[in-house]
Amino acid sequence: MDRTEVVASVAGDLYATECAVDAAITSATTLVQSMIGARTLLKASPVAGAVSQAKAIEAITALSAARDAIVACHAELAKDHRRMGYGVYNVGPMDKPDGDWGDGPPPPPQVEQQLRTIQAARPIRVA
Repeated sequence: MDRTEVVASVAGDLYATECAVDAAITSATTLVQSMIGARTLLKASPVAGAVSQAKAIEAITALSAARDAIVACHAELAKDHRRMGYGVYNVGPMDKPDGDWGDGPPPPPQVEQQLRTIQAARPIRVA
């Protein structure tokens, strides 16, 4: 395996991990939304399911920390890559912001479609 293949393998795994964490956050937030919607449809007290909902939100917090860590990993790998003199190499979307690691990679198309579908199915109503 040559250097380019090794770098491409790590970059591909990094991008896949970023996408997986983002997808997990999307699923977990959908779960919380479903729990709130179900409670409302069943006309149950806000106290009903409060502990389970808090646990789901706790999971989202942990996933957010995981996302921060993988984005920081991405930034460090980019620094290592340059320090080792491997030049510029991109895997994944090519419209990545330079040096702005706070936003992370853009969501893959299937996540954008899923978000549009969720929003269409469950419009947010402000009282």
